[in-house]
Amino acid sequence: MKKIAGCLLVLCLAMGCRQRQAVLTLDEVTAAIKQFDEGWRNKNLQQVDSVLANGYTYFTQSGGLFSRDSVVQTAGSATYQLQSMSRSDFDIQLYDQTAVVSTRWRGKGVYKGVPFNEDQRCSITLIKKEGRVQIAAEHCTPIKQANIFH
Repeated sequence: MKKIAGCLLVLCLAMGCRQRQAVLTLDEVTAAIKQFDEGWRNKNLQQVDSVLANGYTYFTQSGGLFSRDSVVQTAGSATYQLQSMSRSDFDIQLYDQTAVVSTRWRGKGVYKGVPFNEDQRCSITLIKKEGRVQIAAEHCTPIKQANIFH
């Protein structure tokens, strides 16, 4: 009986340690977003790809969905040119292995021949799975001068 109790204690302690190691930290969240942004800035589609979860989805401003593969291809595409970009106003909420992040993203450039100058509020959901921090979903909404609802 003592052996069983000892084994259960060791198992519980091991599971507790494993769960503590899996908890997502602020530093990991900011590092993942920084890696994502640097990948876009440097047109490094492998860097963008490395931080996205397999089921990553981007919810477009027009209500559509942009798949993980489409995002990765756009990051390295000659049709997408960033002249400048910045991210600020981080508000990070941690929930064990998940984070919900609000940021402000500003970017200027050209996409498929059409110039853009965007100022957006972005919601990014990140997860920590098997020790790896990944972006699972993202949605950005233009910041407008006139408040519509709030």
